[in-house]
Amino acid sequence: MRDKLPLALLIVMGILGLASRFIPHPIGEGLNAYLRDTLLRIISAFALILGLGNLLLRHFAKVQHKAEGWPHSIVLIVGFVATAVIGLLGGVAGEGSLPTHVGSFHFDVTTIYNRLLIPLGATMFSLLAFYMASAAYRSFRAKSWLAVVLLASAFVVMLGQVPLGNQISPIIPQVSQWIMEVPNTAAKRAIELGITLGVLATFLKILAGIERSWLGSGK
Repeated sequence: MRDKLPLALLIVMGILGLASRFIPHPIGEGLNAYLRDTLLRIISAFALILGLGNLLLRHFAKVQHKAEGWPHSIVLIVGFVATAVIGLLGGVAGEGSLPTHVGSFHFDVTTIYNRLLIPLGATMFSLLAFYMASAAYRSFRAKSWLAVVLLASAFVVMLGQVPLGNQISPIIPQVSQWIMEVPNTAAKRAIELGITLGVLATFLKILAGIERSWLGSGK
């Protein structure tokens, strides 16, 4: 019963969601809107609670056992609790019951997001550029003619994105744009088509009850 009930619910909901896409009827469209706008929001709320609870439990365990990187877990827990308290009691922009400013210093959720989270995200992405450059240097080895084509096209694209490429020759930015719009777009569409077919195959396997690993049984 523990496996059959979730499987039955998944099959019924999957058929309803699939049928509403192919049956242009007000009942089907209304059911699809209800499933998408109401039930999915409720499920997402429970999933968010489970995810946050699991996150906190894992980091509490790391701090308790002094595992590797446990000081970072303390920072995460303190930041999570402080942000949650400020968001719940102080409101989004400081209109709640909890004072979220000391003089000209504001620490409401909007300020935390704009002054702390966005700069941290920008820092991570700036570091990512150096990791990508390092990985490209290690990976782009001209061992075959395909690797030579990849290396040459990557060099032309990168050179066409900076002013130096236009100063060398006006043709370089045009070739760079052509590579991004024609071969790159074709490759992206092929990848997206493969992903779509893979998702469709997985959906059909789950809907037919062939794929049951999501039940947690390991079968």
